[in-house]
Amino acid sequence: MMNVVVLIGRLTRDPELKYTTSGVAVATFTIAIDRPLNSQGVKEADFINIVTWRKTAEFAANYITKGRLVAVEGRLQIRSWVAQDGSKKWMTEVVANQLRLLEWPKDRPAGTEAGAPSDEAAPPAADVAAPPEDFDPFADE
Repeated sequence: MMNVVVLIGRLTRDPELKYTTSGVAVATFTIAIDRPLNSQGVKEADFINIVTWRKTAEFAANYITKGRLVAVEGRLQIRSWVAQDGSKKWMTEVVANQLRLLEWPKDRPAGTEAGAPSDEAAPPAADVAAPPEDFDPFADE
């Protein structure tokens, strides 16, 4: 079976970096991806939640900001839980193991070349253990 997602979009907000109680970095952010024009000629977008772990999370927090164009590679994850009011909640998100910046800000320092560190992908997270299935990075600690 295969679960691979590759997306290109712009961040809707700066990544939010947190650490689990065991000190593992986790960053969350959302990217907007344009859809083709609909039959009425109106432009629409999808907003995809992204979760990154460990070094990839630290890379996201240090190098990407709202509005930046990024490529995300990872897997689709659908989680469910029971809310305090007893209702069942669902969340669909992409757990990213690689990020790539696709553009550098126009105000980058003079002498910075296009091959600067921002053009390098974050290290894959495949060499470290995955987070527990019941971990909710969006829950208040």
